[in-house]
Amino acid sequence: MPNQADTADELRRYLNARIPLIVLRTSEARRAQELIRQVAGQLKAMSFYCHTRTGGLAELLSQKAIVDDRSLLGAFDYAAATFRSRDYVNFVFVDVEDIGDDSSTSRHLAELADLAENRSGSIILITAGSVSTGLMRLGMAVELDLPDLDELFYVVSDLIDNYRGSMQIDWNHDDVRQASEVLVGLSESQALNAISTLLAKGKLIQDDIVELSTFKDRMFGAISGIERVPLRPEDSQVGGLTQLQSWLRERGEMIRMDLTHSRLRPPRGVLLVGVPGCGKSLSAKVVAAEWRFPLYRLDMSSVLGMYVGQSEGRLREALDMASRVAPCVLWIDEIEKALAGGVAGGDSSGTTRRMIGHFLYWLQESRAKVFVVATANDVSSLPPELLRKGRFDELFFVDLPDPEDRAEIIRLYYQSYLETDVSPYLLEELVTLSDGFAGADIAAVIHELASYKLRQRLGSAPISDEMVKDGFRNLMPFSRTNPEDVAAIRAWGLERAVPAGRPRQVDDGDAGRGVRRIMTPN
Repeated sequence: MPNQADTADELRRYLNARIPLIVLRTSEARRAQELIRQVAGQLKAMSFYCHTRTGGLAELLSQKAIVDDRSLLGAFDYAAATFRSRDYVNFVFVDVEDIGDDSSTSRHLAELADLAENRSGSIILITAGSVSTGLMRLGMAVELDLPDLDELFYVVSDLIDNYRGSMQIDWNHDDVRQASEVLVGLSESQALNAISTLLAKGKLIQDDIVELSTFKDRMFGAISGIERVPLRPEDSQVGGLTQLQSWLRERGEMIRMDLTHSRLRPPRGVLLVGVPGCGKSLSAKVVAAEWRFPLYRLDMSSVLGMYVGQSEGRLREALDMASRVAPCVLWIDEIEKALAGGVAGGDSSGTTRRMIGHFLYWLQESRAKVFVVATANDVSSLPPELLRKGRFDELFFVDLPDPEDRAEIIRLYYQSYLETDVSPYLLEELVTLSDGFAGADIAAVIHELASYKLRQRLGSAPISDEMVKDGFRNLMPFSRTNPEDVAAIRAWGLERAVPAGRPRQVDDGDAGRGVRRIMTPN
C-alpha cells in the first residue's frame, strides 16, 4: 500500500498533468489537507484554495478567507468565476456530501471540472465515501492510506521529544519504534491521542508500551467474532512441550525485529494438533504472555451467519481487525469445527470452501505481525490445504506428557494452587499414578485438592500424601475413557507432525493400542 510520500508524489504528477478532477480517498481529512499544502508549497506557479464546512473558502497556504459566504454553493460560484478568468488555479473541497450518485451536487462538480479543464485548473475532492461513476470518468483517484511505521515513528518521536527534559521519559529509539509498531493501524490523530494520554501521567516508562494495545481496542470497538483475552500471571508458563517452546522462542525474536525494509515476512503462526487437554490452548496464552503481545480469540461460531455471504464478510472483517491491532497473537481454538464442512463434500452452499480460501489467502499474503495459534483435536476433518507446508510455519503434535513432563506439570500446579513444593518421594509416586494423564487432568486433581484445603480452612497445614495419591487414583483420564479416539489421534500425529514435547520412540503397537495405564488400587 502507498505511504504518504508515494501519495504526495502521485498527487504532484496529477497536478502537473492538469487532471481536471482528482479524488483523494482518505479517512483523515486534516492529514490530507496538510499533504496538499506541502505539495502546493512546491508548485509555486499555481494557486490553491480550500473549502471546509467550518472555515468556508480560504487560500490554502495563507489560510486567508476569500468570501464571507461559507456555504458550499458560495464556494462553487467563486470557483466557477475564477476558472473563467484565470489559469492554473486549483480548488480543494473537503467532505462534500451527496456525490456518490448522480445528484445536483455531483453534476455541479462535473460542470466545474469542465471549466477547470479549459483553463488548466484542477478540482481536488477529499472524501472517505463513494464518488459517482460519472464524476470518476472525468479524472483520477489517489489513496492516502493510514500512516505506516516510518510515518508514525516520525510523528511519535516529534511529540515525545517535546517533553524530554521536562518529565521522566524512559523510552529510547528502539522503544519509540516498538510503540509506533503497536500503533500501526490507527490514524495519525488517534496515535497522537494515545501517546498524549500516556504523557498526561507525567512520565513515560517501559511498561506503557504494553498499554498502547488497550487503546487500540477502545478505538476500534467490538468486532463480531474477535475478542480480547485478558492474560493472568499464571498464563505465562506451561509444563512440558519443550520443542514447541524452544521453537516459539526463536520465532519470538524474529517477530520483534523491524522487518519494514526487509523482504522477509513475519512468522505466520503454528497449527497445534493432538490429544485434548495437553496444553494446546494454553500455549496461545503462553506465547502472548512471553512476547508481551495482546491475545485475541477468533470465535468461528459467531462468525458463521445464516445468510449467503454473511459468514465470509464477518471472517474478512475479523481478520482485517486482527491486522489492524497487530502486533498480536490470534488464537483460533478447535479450528476444525468451523472449517470441517468443506471436507468430503459436506458443504452444499460453498460457504465453508470460500471461508477456507479467504483464510488461507490472508494467512499467506498478510504482512501484519499477527501470529496465529490454531488448535485442532479432530485432525481427520481438517481440509488438506490447511496442512500444506507454507500455510502455517509449522505443524506440531501435542501428545500425552511423558514422565519428565508430568513431573514438571505436577511441580508447576503444586506451586500455583497449593503454593508449596512437592516432596521428591511423593513426586515420584504421582508421576507413576498419572501415567496416561493429560496436563488438564493433573491440573484438575491438584485444583480440587486446593479447593478442599480452602473449604476445610486448613490454612498453612499440608494435605496428607495419601489424600493427594487418592486424588490421582480416583480420576479417570480421557485416555482411559476414550482409548480409541486417543489411539487414532496419536497414530495420525506421530507420523505427520513435529512432536511438541521431547522426541521419543513409540513402537507401532503402542500407537495403535492407545495409552498404557498403570492402575493403583485404593
